[in-house]
Amino acid sequence: MAEPIFSMEHVGKAFGDHVVLRDITLDVRPGEVVAIIGPSGGGKSTLLRCATMLERIDAGSLRYGDVTVASTGSTGQVAYVKGDELRRAKSRFGLVFQSYNLFPHMTVMRNIMDAPIAVQKRDRAEAERQARSLIEKMGLVGTEDKVPCQLSGGQQQRASIARALALNPDILFFDEPTSALDPELTGEVLKVIRQLAAEDITMIIVTHEMAFARDVADRVVFMDGGTIVEQGAPDQVLGNPQQERTRAFLARYNA
Repeated sequence: MAEPIFSMEHVGKAFGDHVVLRDITLDVRPGEVVAIIGPSGGGKSTLLRCATMLERIDAGSLRYGDVTVASTGSTGQVAYVKGDELRRAKSRFGLVFQSYNLFPHMTVMRNIMDAPIAVQKRDRAEAERQARSLIEKMGLVGTEDKVPCQLSGGQQQRASIARALALNPDILFFDEPTSALDPELTGEVLKVIRQLAAEDITMIIVTHEMAFARDVADRVVFMDGGTIVEQGAPDQVLGNPQQERTRAFLARYNA
């Protein structure tokens, strides 16, 4: 079996006295699509923010392939790598936010090209070729010179997916990528993610789209109260959940 692209072991996170993640252990292997579901406040978005180093973990370890990003030492304190090792880890993932997070003053083309040139120091001509290819792949031809406020929500989200893919990451994280969209635009974005799954792009997707999770994910993880309550194949977790908390959550969707 292939080594995990990404792993968390016994991760904990608190904001003051409020514990948000409790003993989270999660591995993701190449080509795997993992959907994370659960009620609001269950810790899903915080897990993604810790995974992508937007928040620091308080306990446990975080690893991307052969790079251990954070680990708990003998003193009980979590230490993070720095310098080149940290840059290597950050180059291995892309993150797509629910609020798009495109640079408002940049065109679609510049939004996609910016990080490959500024962060990865890649050749401008190469970055532009890749950006044009991604724009075509995302169905955004004709928007190259538009700024985000000139785009629909679905177009903005597809542009943000293109921007994440431009870094050639090992894994993509999606934080409720359709929560800000109406049903028609939601369909546009889910179609793109289905296409990425068919191409064996490794993904962790926090979502409230249960039918989508059933169709696309290799594994569904149900979180509540900052813990992983249950995980397994979509048909098992969504169709025959073993835990009462999972059953109660899903009953709201199936009512």
